Amino acid sequence: MYVCSCFGVTEEQVRAHAAAGACTPRQIAATSGAGTDCGSCVRRIQGLLGRPCPRRTPQATPASSAPAAPTPDPRPAPLTATR
Repeated sequence: MYVCSCFGVTEEQVRAHAAAGACTPRQIAATSGAGTDCGSCVRRIQGLLGRPCPRRTPQATPASSAPAAPTPDPRPAPLTATR
């Protein structure tokens, strides 16, 4: 079935681009042109992708047991009047 009538892009083609690493409608558009003319297919493309990109999932940061040292204030100390 066609997803993008403007460029004749099918669901199968979108799935093939996704399998090759395209994770967003913008990446699908870069490879196939789908979504770059009238834009009515962008939501359908997003629905076909329907998953987070494996390369863009947030990495877990290791928790350290020691608290972080406070960051020194880079501003100069205020001037005080002396007599």
